[in-house]
Amino acid sequence: MRSTTLLALLALVLLYLVSGALVFQALEQPHEQQAQRELGEVREKFLRAHPCVSDQDLGLFIKEVADALGEGANPDTNSTSNSNHSAWDLGSAFFSGTIITTIGYGNAALRTDAGRLFCIFYALVGIPLFGILLAGVGDRLGSSLRRGIGHIEAVFLKWHVPPELVRILSAVLFLLIGCLLFVLTPTFIFCYVEGWSKLEAIYFVVVTLTTVGFGDYVAGASPNQNSAAYQPLVWFWILLGLAYFASVLTTIGNWLRVVSRRTRAEMGGLTAQAASWTGTVTARVTQRVGPPAPPPQEKERPPLPPPPCPAQPASRPLSPVAPEKTEPPSPPTASALDYPSENLAFIDESSDTQSERGCALPRAPRGRRRPLNAPRKPARPRGPGRPRDKGVSS
Repeated sequence: MRSTTLLALLALVLLYLVSGALVFQALEQPHEQQAQRELGEVREKFLRAHPCVSDQDLGLFIKEVADALGEGANPDTNSTSNSNHSAWDLGSAFFSGTIITTIGYGNAALRTDAGRLFCIFYALVGIPLFGILLAGVGDRLGSSLRRGIGHIEAVFLKWHVPPELVRILSAVLFLLIGCLLFVLTPTFIFCYVEGWSKLEAIYFVVVTLTTVGFGDYVAGASPNQNSAAYQPLVWFWILLGLAYFASVLTTIGNWLRVVSRRTRAEMGGLTAQAASWTGTVTARVTQRVGPPAPPPQEKERPPLPPPPCPAQPASRPLSPVAPEKTEPPSPPTASALDYPSENLAFIDESSDTQSERGCALPRAPRGRRRPLNAPRKPARPRGPGRPRDKGVSS
């Protein structure tokens, strides 16, 4: 991630935090002030009703009650019949589950040093173990939901529904089925069992499945709840709900990855189109200004002219030879020697004709002899070496 993107994201998160703080302050601060006023009115009323109790003694009593509540004491169980009730009998298993799920409601907390030390190592081992379990359950749960939705997609495709619309409908069905199973159904169950309102129940469900866990509402924390299987069932609901939310987050991540890949591909296509357009415009501007200078061509190497021969009187007329159109030889250059195949390109007469002229050519290496009555072929360029020496006719 680039530094500018990271800074922009950090600024967005800080802005989101500040805006949330302002909204919560505007919503909750009046209620807090009202509760504080009501507490003061109740205190004054108690002091008027009990003049033997001083204001200082009442303050110490309130402080001790607050400390006891912080230690885990429950004022509703301060009777003789319920004196043996403890939050660490069956609730300790539920508390352990809130540790490894990282929810941490906070309604029950550790007060001893030994318990806190054990909690450190227990969390370090239990959280990764639960994460592995959560990944496996989420995979199976997502596969089961997608398999069921696949049958529905097949029905839509038989009805000739466009594939793009089918994908959208399948995603909506995936979300609706999950919300129905893990959000709406537990909400009505908690309303019936715990006696909460619908808002309180759905608030507890969302706070739990997002692992926020404030602890103001905890299922099964009431002393009146005597069912031994209630909190274990709540924990298994938490497991399945967290697995579903993990699969939803995985799906969203995959979708964002696909969108990012498509965006990069589209940007690459736009870049290629921009480069093509730039090249077209440059070519048009160049044509208007003038054609570009042609690239320099390599000069053809001229053939080597024949070696000079001394002038001698002709003893008999030369045999007629069909003239061939040849280019006039250019002056010899040293560069032509670098190309041996061009050194003999000037030969356009037979060896007998050159013998009549009296031009003695150097002998070539002996090779296969040509028959005397064989038709003569026009000379062609030869490789490096001396030209072949033919016999001189008498």
